[in-house]
Amino acid sequence: MTDQNQTPTGNGAQDPAETGPALVVVHQFLKDFSFENPLGSETPAALTEAPTGTIRVDVRVKPLTPPDIEVTLFMSVDAKIGERSVYLTECEYAGTFRLGRVPQEHVLPLVMIEAPRLLFPFARQVIANAVAAGGFPPLLINPVDFVAMYRERREEMLKQAEAQKAAG
Repeated sequence: MTDQNQTPTGNGAQDPAETGPALVVVHQFLKDFSFENPLGSETPAALTEAPTGTIRVDVRVKPLTPPDIEVTLFMSVDAKIGERSVYLTECEYAGTFRLGRVPQEHVLPLVMIEAPRLLFPFARQVIANAVAAGGFPPLLINPVDFVAMYRERREEMLKQAEAQKAAG
């Protein structure tokens, strides 16, 4: 019988720090939030139909003392009925993450994909609660494809780097 909690020894020995998680949430918090209801007391009468609008998502990264990093998920919703704005909300939900021992080429995908993926459900809930408290129908934000966002941003950064090389 073997002990599953036993650390391997000999040539195959692994340091627990090397086998730890690649990304750990140290702390998460609401960094900034706003909700605007320009209709005020007119809200119930103005809701002749469900609002439509745009949802904008961005990921911002701030290095801290290594191996920690702050990742902020920014989300804004601009809801309208026709051309009339009915509410605008902006949320910055952030987390302090600790990077484990991972190859350098995996750091950016961890920070730009996995970290915001962990923050998203909390930011979505903050926005949903504010929209409901504002007297509006429930807002259910679909999951965000952070992989596609990362790929798009990576392509933009590569094009900028090539343009700078050509100019310099």
